Amino acid sequence: MQLLFIADPLESFKTYKDTTFAMMREAQRRGHTISACLPQDVMWERGAPVRAHVRDIELTGQAQEWYRVRQERAEALAGFSAVLMRKDPPFDSEYFYATHLLEQAEREGARVFNRPRALRDHPEKLAIMEFAQFIGPTLVTRDARDIRRFHAEHRDIILKPLDGMGGMGIFRVGADGLNLGSITETLNRGGAQSLMVQKFLPEIAQGDKRVLIIGGKPVPFCLARIPQGDEVRGNLAAGGKGVAQPLSARDREIAEALGPILHARGLLLVGVDVIGDYVTEINVTSPTCFQEIQQQTGCDVAALFIDALEAELDAGRPGT
Repeated sequence: MQLLFIADPLESFKTYKDTTFAMMREAQRRGHTISACLPQDVMWERGAPVRAHVRDIELTGQAQEWYRVRQERAEALAGFSAVLMRKDPPFDSEYFYATHLLEQAEREGARVFNRPRALRDHPEKLAIMEFAQFIGPTLVTRDARDIRRFHAEHRDIILKPLDGMGGMGIFRVGADGLNLGSITETLNRGGAQSLMVQKFLPEIAQGDKRVLIIGGKPVPFCLARIPQGDEVRGNLAAGGKGVAQPLSARDREIAEALGPILHARGLLLVGVDVIGDYVTEINVTSPTCFQEIQQQTGCDVAALFIDALEAELDAGRPGT
């Protein structure tokens, strides 16, 4: 197979923990060839297919100079066996436009994972609305009055922007309501921007669990991201400690309910965030935690992913 990874700059990869790197390493181990580009390297012109300026690379096995470039070239996306969209959030306007270019490439025969339309249809905060039976008390609004009412009912709440990542912009407001007005004004920009408000779940002390679903099936281990010190956020980017552990019965129930639905829509890889018994987010753009789980449990998540990718390509289903 010839695989194209659309990702962040290779120079920025932290290879000891990067999930896209783990995918590349497993793909090369199996004899597949690897190319990479940035989202801005993808272009379309009338009379031609969607193309990208790509670098064909080879992994060296070294810690520092971990890849070498074999050649640089322009290639139609349909010329690759599979295109893997692995650009990290946020899902901004440019990411949105990229999904349209990728969808055009699909019409020309490209096989894109996760599928572009599914990426657009499942914003990572709002996708949980469809599965309300698995979530805790949650409000999406831009109205400060709604937020005050929600706080009065639940007393201890979390507020977060809909386009945040890595724990950025998350606030907790306790029963005293201290700074609720100021936080609301900051996040909703005076009523111009929607945000999400959720009842605080004390089970966060045991970790914000990343449950991975590959090809519609749960990976048997999750990564519990445990807040440290007086921090309320478990995100690894916010200093959380990652502890791999077997799925609980509830984790598995959630994954087995959501997995087939999301897979049927073209989402080969999904990362469901679970606190206690409740889903808080559904991550589809660039789910991570492969290496942390493998290093702590021996479960080779990258191998499970490439297995699923190969199965999709063998089945002849474009992006689904």
